[in-house]
Amino acid sequence: MEPDLIAEVPDAWDRPGVTVPGLAVLALLGGQLPSFSSRAEFYILVLGGTAFTAGALGVVPRWPAPRVSGRGAAWWLLPIALFGAVEGATFGVRSDRYPTLSALFDPVLESEIMRSAFFFGWLAAFWALVRR
Repeated sequence: MEPDLIAEVPDAWDRPGVTVPGLAVLALLGGQLPSFSSRAEFYILVLGGTAFTAGALGVVPRWPAPRVSGRGAAWWLLPIALFGAVEGATFGVRSDRYPTLSALFDPVLESEIMRSAFFFGWLAAFWALVRR
């Protein structure tokens, strides 16, 4: 007689104890690159392309997607649309009086530690999207 309950064991690399330090190392390496340099852009394209390919090919196991109603989606789309409108308007006006958010973050991102922290957040968010 076969058991009715079968436990799925994740791959050794697919555990938070491996994934989080791996993303941290990649973020520390990315934080050492100068902002908006060709090396940094290439590094982002390689990491993003690798994660995108892994997600598209189904190499990584997927988490179940959450159910979102129309009202729930509207609450997520509202701040995204507001951010896009503000960023687009300030970029279009090109005024020093109303800087874009990227211009406001430039002094913060001059520090390698802060650049690494933001890079880690970007990598973690993108990895979560790949897993969905």
